[in-house]
Amino acid sequence: MLRENINTAVKEAMKAKDERKLSTLRMVNSTIKNADIEARGQGKPPLGDGDLLSLLQKMIKQRQESVELYDKGGRAELADQERAEIAVIQAYLPQQMSDDEVKTAIAAVISETGAAGIKDMGKVIAALKAKYAGQMDFGKASGLVKAALTG
Repeated sequence: MLRENINTAVKEAMKAKDERKLSTLRMVNSTIKNADIEARGQGKPPLGDGDLLSLLQKMIKQRQESVELYDKGGRAELADQERAEIAVIQAYLPQQMSDDEVKTAIAAVISETGAAGIKDMGKVIAALKAKYAGQMDFGKASGLVKAALTG
């Protein structure tokens, strides 16, 4: 479904002559194809929507790091270009959860899985990824899970 949305958006960007959106979506498609090829090499099927969402989040995180570096280096035009790419990519992610929603989800998953201590952290993170792929930053969530499990 996500692939179809992106491919449709590529066609629309071509018709609208929106060069920034078109180049960003082509880059996204290229990244997806590379990930599919890598998965096929490992004997896995093409990426599903959950995997695609985490791939898009990874692309956004890379661009956010670039924005910071460009801002520090005084390259405002390159930082703006990265921000524009982030905006295009974010349009294909589900709405991000607020901090309170993330904490509530973590508490619910901890009680569902019966996690008792830090040794169960992997089980909790796996359940969160299965339920909330693309909706939360798992880097932040892992810190919150660790805090919740250690008391």
